[in-house]
Amino acid sequence: MKKLFAVLMFAVMPVLSFASEQGVHLDKVDIDVSDKAAMQDGARTFANYCMGCHSAKFQRYERVADDLGIPHDVMLNNLVFTGAKIGDHMSIGMQPEDAKAWFGAAPPDLTLVARVRGTDWLYSYLRSFYEDPSRPWGVNNTVFPNVGMPNVLAPLQGRQVIGCKQVQIVEDGKKQYDPLTGTPLTHEACDQLTVVPKTGTLTEEQFDEKIKNLVTFLAYSANPVKLEHQRIGTYVLLYLAFFFVFAYLLKREYWKDVH
Repeated sequence: MKKLFAVLMFAVMPVLSFASEQGVHLDKVDIDVSDKAAMQDGARTFANYCMGCHSAKFQRYERVADDLGIPHDVMLNNLVFTGAKIGDHMSIGMQPEDAKAWFGAAPPDLTLVARVRGTDWLYSYLRSFYEDPSRPWGVNNTVFPNVGMPNVLAPLQGRQVIGCKQVQIVEDGKKQYDPLTGTPLTHEACDQLTVVPKTGTLTEEQFDEKIKNLVTFLAYSANPVKLEHQRIGTYVLLYLAFFFVFAYLLKREYWKDVH
């Protein structure tokens, strides 16, 4: 009975976690896991900025290289920093006990994070860090309040702060304008994120594209056989449609004398 209760608790924990975040606004992102160029850029970002703490231990370097069209020598020279071999899993050198001492908990493996959290959540989360001196790492996150990790992408994005600014009023998905002058109707919102100009190496558009590519790679990593499943599924549906025609003709032939 206790084992059954424990299994049920683990089963509902993701649901409870998801429900607790329903009030958070998430930006929509269109992910295309057939875009190899985007995934290559995402893999480079993941290796350079994420793999210091986060592993993808259910993936192998060789599988990623082959799927993304990256030559093995390029993969080893540019995306492998631990001395691992091409056939090894994408693990990290950080020991769990050290990670717990430094961060309070071992950073999670990210192989399946896109399947657990969703691509919209990841895209919004990675773009929502802001400066908060009260936090241990000096940053917080609007999507994941009291986040326990530094903003490793800050050199690319720049310093992002939260504060008040005038934003246009939107009702039922439509921007509102003054009926007489045609000027936008605005109100003061005090939960707005703003990047301090010229503090990052990328523009806002470039950074958003960089994050989209990273999320695309994580979406691929969570389900690397998705495209293969879709391809096989198409052939199965075509076969069933073809078989249905002959099955119907055979059925009609058998039943024509019954009536």
